[in-house]
Amino acid sequence: MVTRKSVPEIALEGVGKRFRDGAVALDGISLNVERGEFVTFLGPSGCGKSTLLKLVSGLSPASVGTVEVNGITPKNAREMMSFIFQDATLLPWRTVEENVGLEMELEHAAREVRQERVAKMLEVVGLGHVANRYPRQLSGGMKMRASIARALVTRPRILLMDEPFAALDEMTRDRMNEELLRLYGEQKWTVLFVTHSVAEAVFLSTRIVILAAHPGRVAHEMEVELPWPRTAETRETPAFDAQVAQASRLLRGVYQA
Repeated sequence: MVTRKSVPEIALEGVGKRFRDGAVALDGISLNVERGEFVTFLGPSGCGKSTLLKLVSGLSPASVGTVEVNGITPKNAREMMSFIFQDATLLPWRTVEENVGLEMELEHAAREVRQERVAKMLEVVGLGHVANRYPRQLSGGMKMRASIARALVTRPRILLMDEPFAALDEMTRDRMNEELLRLYGEQKWTVLFVTHSVAEAVFLSTRIVILAAHPGRVAHEMEVELPWPRTAETRETPAFDAQVAQASRLLRGVYQA
């Protein structure tokens, strides 16, 4: 599913992040992500996973080193990226349809274009039947699907996802993982994903990057060797269990170091 090209989709070289209080969140991060990869970051709390996504998105600048997205600075590449957070952050006074179309509305897209694209995206994520409902009328999984639809309606080529399913129960989380991979197969984005779940990382990813803490740095990289497409049955295979065990061993080494 990965299309190789000369310029990486995302490139970090010698990247470090130091906060004003002197705390070093990241140090010496060098990483290339190719077009179409699904790269997941695992690591202990405080290792800089979320900070790394913010550097790539342009929400926060690197203190040292360089970050490039498709060969340009993150700030200049923002139109090709969408960020999905752990909280769905839907506006309670707007309907699902209005929430999903918010960014297009802020960009002054023509109303007809906005309505058509929003309606199509709501059908893609299975929310067409609740377009006129408000967030308080939705389940946790439906809220997250609305958040994903809002991110996708702008037609990004890069998705940055910071523990988007952490607040969901296990069964809903599994279904959302399967739905995300279905959309990934159709849309061919490049994805950076943060999670604390080893099983989720293995199920979703083409590659897992494990970060060590204090300061945050790349400790291990692991290619996930599971066939596509991945379905609920994938989790029941010996190959899946073996990959989870391998990633868990690498992660335990980081915690014990």
